[in-house]
Amino acid sequence: MGLLDKLEGDLQDALGKSGGASNLIAQAFNDIGGLQGAVDMLQKSGLGDRVDSWLSANASNLPITPEEISAALGNEQLQQLAAKFGVPLDQVANILSQHLPAAVDKASPKGKLEQ
Repeated sequence: MGLLDKLEGDLQDALGKSGGASNLIAQAFNDIGGLQGAVDMLQKSGLGDRVDSWLSANASNLPITPEEISAALGNEQLQQLAAKFGVPLDQVANILSQHLPAAVDKASPKGKLEQ
């Protein structure tokens, strides 16, 4: 088992204990307004089409790359998230790219984020 496998396993354990990705990610983004704050940052970075697909009940979730996450959130926010998730800084954008679309989708069953 490699380091990445262990990190993924640790994150999955945390997701299960916290009520799922939506709750864990929303808690991690508390400093910027929860999932809504993260969504706002992504939209302002030109990623509105991705975010819209996550919010839509009728569309498939478009993917987002770790590089897009990094550019939209910035290094300071990524450092804070890495600390909250307990993962290395170089892995946080990758983890978010895998879990953020589903977390936003799950937290917005009617097309708007539920607070």
